[in-house]
Amino acid sequence: MLKFSKAKAAVAAAAMGFMSLSPAASQADENFILAHAMNTDHVFHSLSERFLGEVEGSGLNVAYHPGGDLGDWTSLFEQSMQGVVPMTLTWGASEFDARLDLAYLGYVVSNWEEARALYGPGSAMLGVYNSILHDLGVHAVGIIPTDFGSVVIRKGVGAMPVNLPEDGNGLKIRVPGLPVAVDRFNNFGFSAVPIPLAEVYTALQLGTVDARSFSTAVETYQLRDVLETNILTNDYFETAFWLVNKDWWEGLDAADREKLQGAIDSTIEFSWGEAEAKSNEFLQKARDEGINVVELTDAQLQALKDITYEKEWPAMEETLGSEVMNQVRAAIGLK
Repeated sequence: MLKFSKAKAAVAAAAMGFMSLSPAASQADENFILAHAMNTDHVFHSLSERFLGEVEGSGLNVAYHPGGDLGDWTSLFEQSMQGVVPMTLTWGASEFDARLDLAYLGYVVSNWEEARALYGPGSAMLGVYNSILHDLGVHAVGIIPTDFGSVVIRKGVGAMPVNLPEDGNGLKIRVPGLPVAVDRFNNFGFSAVPIPLAEVYTALQLGTVDARSFSTAVETYQLRDVLETNILTNDYFETAFWLVNKDWWEGLDAADREKLQGAIDSTIEFSWGEAEAKSNEFLQKARDEGINVVELTDAQLQALKDITYEKEWPAMEETLGSEVMNQVRAAIGLK
């Protein structure tokens, strides 16, 4: 509570200072805060800088706060709900609504072409997420792509689990502490072990687990000295939200809202090419370090999809409700 109070105080001070810089401009221009919790090496910063360039000279004046100086990502999500921070780049905080665990649902997409079609500007999944987010008083103006998740194998294990569930053979695999993640990899034949992200390297190094799930290409490269194999299961596609306070957004002048949406769409469209290029770049770096990068055959991939649709999706429907799950099924053409 103290941490959040300090964050709110920082936001209030930032907002007051921002507005006091140009009292004349505040009569005609739209002034607002854009904040996120990540450092300047993160994609959120490069996207924010591109967005600032897009709106420069438009009469839309942005007080930009990277690096979490206005709160961590969950705090910023909450502050956007409250209207304290009108705009943020963040992830879905399912502690405010369990339905946001939809972000972890398996095999909504399985390749970059499908992902861009389903999550890009104006896409079907944007509407699905907003049917949830609007109940929290926030609106997603865009979905930011990151990368697909893979299964990686620790050095010395010598396993190649590509025909699942039989190849899983009880291999211990690290998963995030989410029921959907635990169930998925147990269904795939592994023995799922929930471990915090900060402890993954040590768990692999010490042999506490044989493998790790939800590993993006850059994370595989970061763990390269303890890994021997990266299997491109593509069971999970990581995204974030470009989030605004719903009342603030709807209260904007229509012309300002159109300018902002255009700048956001242009920035996110650029991010798709960047995200895919970075994924390919770090997979190649992993190969160059001696990691065996394995792509599943169509039959192997379909077997994983069948398991997921048969077991994971009905379980997720109990959390999300039939209406949301039917929207997702319709969006990907799954009956």
